[in-house]
Amino acid sequence: MSLKGTGLNAMGPDDMSRAATDYVAISPRRVGAMVLRYSYLLRSSWPRLLDLVYWPAVQMLMWGFLQTYLARQSGMAAQAGGAFIGAVLLWDILFRGQVGFSITFLEEMWSRNLGNLMMTPLRPAEFVAALMVMSLIRLAIGLIPVSLLALAFFGFNLWGLGLAFAAFFVNLILTSWAIGLLACGLILKKGMGAEAFAWSVTFVLLPLCCVYYPVATLPVWLQFIARALPPTYVFEGLRDLVLNRHFDATAMIISLGLNVVYFAAAVVGFSLLLRSARVSGSLLQTGE
Repeated sequence: MSLKGTGLNAMGPDDMSRAATDYVAISPRRVGAMVLRYSYLLRSSWPRLLDLVYWPAVQMLMWGFLQTYLARQSGMAAQAGGAFIGAVLLWDILFRGQVGFSITFLEEMWSRNLGNLMMTPLRPAEFVAALMVMSLIRLAIGLIPVSLLALAFFGFNLWGLGLAFAAFFVNLILTSWAIGLLACGLILKKGMGAEAFAWSVTFVLLPLCCVYYPVATLPVWLQFIARALPPTYVFEGLRDLVLNRHFDATAMIISLGLNVVYFAAAVVGFSLLLRSARVSGSLLQTGE
């Protein structure tokens, strides 16, 4: 396969080594400066802040009232309802974590500023670290009030899951960052025509990660795919915890191992695509 015109054909072993080195040394001050910049953008627009809470709250209330109705009609146990509400909240961590990462990246693309950033001393690792921090900030702004609504309306205490919630959160946020890197890399490669990918890619995982139903519900051949996805173990673990009061630490370790592999692959892919965009000059040509 020819790599002509992609910028990758100009990359030799030294370039690959330099790309890896870019992800070793990180300056906390530069990361902090980028986070401060993005925080100013967020604080200066109340519609942006409202959007972080509005959609998660609407989704949680809609699904929560639906499960309440179904419970009354079918006599479903309260524990099963709690598993459903918990799945909605954990899915929001995965989805909002990825969207928060990608939107922060798109802010630079929309303003045609990414090329300028890459000509500064800012390293790719520092840029990615800032995207991760902003993903956490945006997620916290939405998750905290919505989790309190879940407690007030449906009696489900997400924070009451304790250390299990910490394991769920770490695995889901790592998956969301890996997907975010994949989406941002594709935008670097294909331009703003691939912007829709940043909004929709996570939904591909929705039926495969078994968010609302056990893995056994899927056809046998799909179960193999589902078990290759880290979030599957999180949602299975949530149901096991809420319904059976059992926390499967082994499943969380498997999920973490898969996340490490996928995240490392996403970092390498994003680094190569970013370097390719630098070589080809496409960083200065992207924007709305």
